Amino acid sequence: MFNKAILIGRLTADPELKQTTSGIYLVNFQIAVDRRFKGQDGERKADFITIVCWRQQAEFVSKYFHKGDAIGIEGTIQTRNYEDRQGNKRTAVEVVADNVFFVGGKSSGSAGPAMQAVPATPAPAAPVAYSSGAASDFEEVETDNDLPF
Repeated sequence: MFNKAILIGRLTADPELKQTTSGIYLVNFQIAVDRRFKGQDGERKADFITIVCWRQQAEFVSKYFHKGDAIGIEGTIQTRNYEDRQGNKRTAVEVVADNVFFVGGKSSGSAGPAMQAVPATPAPAAPVAYSSGAASDFEEVETDNDLPF
């Protein structure tokens, strides 16, 4: 089983940063994603997809993105059921973002390569480079051929 969504679209409104009662930041917003083909009327149709961002992604989106900005989203599709104010059962389909990134240039407005991403988990530390080490910096370790594993 595999659940992965990768989208590039434009925000339909300014994202509004919210906070849960436990203090976790979240923002949900819609993006318009153009379809690959034009309709019979010659117009390109768009799908409006709800996106949910949590924690650092929520703060990042609310700070750097505004209505009409192009945005890249990588995440998972989730559904949830709820009851509206009139008592009707509803189902919401939304993409929960794992990564959010800029696309296109700041003033160009066209989609292009990713410029910055905010991962859901911290990136692992960069490996240590030993390019300046000399052979004398190392010593031989004696073994008794008894492996510890």
